[in-house]
Order: sequence, then structure tokens, then C-alpha cells
Amino acid sequence: MAASVGDGARRPLFWAVGASVVVLDQCAKWLAVEYLTRMPVPIFGDWFLLRLVYNPGAAFGISAGQHSRIVFTVLALIALVVLGLMVRESTRAQTARLVALGLVCGGAVGNLIDRFRSPRGVVDFLDVWIGSYHWPTFNVADMGVSTGAILLALVLWREGRQEAHARQANAVEPSR
Repeated sequence: MAASVGDGARRPLFWAVGASVVVLDQCAKWLAVEYLTRMPVPIFGDWFLLRLVYNPGAAFGISAGQHSRIVFTVLALIALVVLGLMVRESTRAQTARLVALGLVCGGAVGNLIDRFRSPRGVVDFLDVWIGSYHWPTFNVADMGVSTGAILLALVLWREGRQEAHARQANAVEPSR
């Protein structure tokens, strides 16, 4: 069922989740820049620290060289357009889908704000170590994107299975 133009405004759950991620992300990044410039702050021993890092690339330190800022800004904008189309095609009843899309969009916008604000890159500050293994430093926006992407994959998989079962049931029905 396709949604009409302007129907996105009637998706308050999507907007609430997306805006919450952006606000939490930006507040956390502000605090990180304000208070973590001198040294990392250990939270749980040596395995979870708050450490200020500027990431000019993408998640997991992926880089496009000197053009990283432009490349990842354009990719984020394209992703937001695609996700926006998915929101428009979603109904209010598709709660999990709208939450997932809100998480991903909110995270993308949070990191996009950093890309526009500073040539240094995205502010990351959550640093996790497991033994000698170091997970790339991340932020609240990254958590929104990752969690939302996993949830969206599960939702789309479930929707695909439901559609396949419905087609199969329709094909099996005896004709009168």
C-alpha cells in the first residue's frame, strides 16, 4: 500500500525516534568534546573507555582518502533519500519498521551534522577493548545506525516471508 505525498508527517513514531537519536547523539558529542580533550576516562577497567577521536572516514575507519568527507557526505544524503522513500511507503501500523528507519535516519543525520560542522570528521568517543582486540571507536549515532539496520533487516526479512506465505496460500486455494 503506497502512502500519499505528505503522509510522512503522520508518522510520529519515526520522527520521535529519529529526533531522539539526533538530540542524544549531539548532546553526547558536545560533552565528549568539552570533557575528553585531555585524556581518556576509564569506565569499566581497561575494556570500556571514553576517548575523544575524530573520524574523517566512515564506520570502522573506512576511508576514501583525501575525499572521505565529500564521499561519505554524498553517500549519507543518498541513503537518507532511500530511507525517506521507505518511510513514505510504510504505514503507521508498521511499528518496528518505523522504529528501525528512525534509528538509521537519526544516526545518519547525527553523523552528517559532524561532517558539515568540522573538516576533522565525526566525533567518536566510545572505546571498547576485549583483551588485545580494539573495536573501532564509535558514538550514539553509530549505535542508532547499527541497531536500526539490524532491526530493519529483520523486519524486511519477516515481511518477505509473510508475503511469500500469502502468495503460496493464494495459489493453493481451490477455485469454485
